[in-house]
Amino acid sequence: MENKRIDDAWQVLRIQGEFIKGFDQLSQLGPCISIFGSARTQPDNNYYKVARDIAKLCTDNGYGVITGGGPGIMEAANLGAYKTDQPSVGLQIELPFEASANDYIDELVDCRYFFTRKVFFLKYSQAFVAFPGGFGTFDELFETLTLIQTGHMRKVPIVLVGKDYWVGLVDWIKDVVLKKESNIGEKDLDLFKVVDTAEEAMEYMLDKLDSSDTNF
Repeated sequence: MENKRIDDAWQVLRIQGEFIKGFDQLSQLGPCISIFGSARTQPDNNYYKVARDIAKLCTDNGYGVITGGGPGIMEAANLGAYKTDQPSVGLQIELPFEASANDYIDELVDCRYFFTRKVFFLKYSQAFVAFPGGFGTFDELFETLTLIQTGHMRKVPIVLVGKDYWVGLVDWIKDVVLKKESNIGEKDLDLFKVVDTAEEAMEYMLDKLDSSDTNF
């Protein structure tokens, strides 16, 4: 039992250290947009191209880009922001199928814990873009939605890219979660927008970011 208490104490210190290091690395960042999506998306996939294009549009409009630092959609987004006037940031975490960070990162933050990584995403981003992905993408998306819905985070634009991919989930949220079970409110559907193109995504985010109406 004594060893368990000692291990727990050291874990608290490791967590604290990770927060301090990450906050120190990211403290000078200007406005950024986080882009989530599958690590398995290949460069010949259309979503890879759209992610790259959205990232470039972000930098053209004065926003840096933050990703999870790995391959797939993350690589595409970092590539779109790389060697521009805005930062290309990667929040890397060690995973079996993500051997190392991608090659298009200006500022790399190494994370041991998923929850510290998500804090960095949420703290330093003015908007969020979710591409088709798996459980990790869903986790990041729904935590962001939950924090905004419950008032524990400022309201920011959230874009889901790929209508064909997201339509089933969105219909289930509308038909079952909202209408059948009444587990969310009608206004909660306004917390995100589903689009297909980089231009649609950027237009929506800029409109909301420029709006003085924080209750969009």
